[in-house]
Amino acid sequence: MNIIRACEAESNISNEMSTIFVDGFYQWLNYFSKDKAKLYRTFVHMFNTEVFYTAAVDNNIAAIAACTNNTPSVKLKYSEFRKHLGLIMGSIAYIILKNEFEKKQYPFQISEKMGAIEFVATSVNYRGQRVATELLKTIMDSTSYDEYVLEVADTNTNAIKLYEKLGFAEFLRIPQKHSKRSGVNNLVYMKHVKMKEDDSLGSIF
Repeated sequence: MNIIRACEAESNISNEMSTIFVDGFYQWLNYFSKDKAKLYRTFVHMFNTEVFYTAAVDNNIAAIAACTNNTPSVKLKYSEFRKHLGLIMGSIAYIILKNEFEKKQYPFQISEKMGAIEFVATSVNYRGQRVATELLKTIMDSTSYDEYVLEVADTNTNAIKLYEKLGFAEFLRIPQKHSKRSGVNNLVYMKHVKMKEDDSLGSIF
C-alpha cells in the first residue's frame, strides 16, 4: 500500500478521487442527481490536493481523506455544477454544498494544534481491507497536530467502530432537524489526542 498526499501523485488522480467520494457519500449526494456518472464529473474539480491524502493498492486509489486546520479541503466552482447538473439543480447543489463543504462550520473552535479529518471514503473495491485504517494512521503519524477531530453520522456504525479502534472518542453529539429525510439522527463529533513521548514514558515508569 502506498500512502501519499494527493499533490505528490505522478498523474492526475482527481477522477478516481471523485468516484470514491461520490460512492462514499451517495446517501446525501443523490438528492442532487441519481446519476452517479454526472456526480462523478461534477466533483472532479474540487479537491485541494495539498490537504488530501490517498492510499493506493496495486496502482489503484483505494481510499481518500483530508486533514486540515483552517484551510478548506475543497473548492467548489459554480460553473462545474451548472455544467453537469443543469442550471436549477446545479445552482441548488452549489449553494448548499459550498456552505456545507467549503465554508464548514464546526460547533466548536478549531485550534491551531487541531487537525480536522474530513471526507474519509474507501473505494467499493477495497472496503473491509483496512485501507482506511492504515490511511488515517499514516495521516496522524505524519502530521504535527496534537489532536484530531472528525464528524460522522450516528447511523454510520462501521465508521464509528473504525474510529474508536484508532483511539477516537465521542465528545459531542448534535441532533439533526430533518432526520427522517436524511436518515441521520445525530452528527457525532469524535476526538483523538496524540500521545506524546513524555506520556508514553510515564506509562512505563
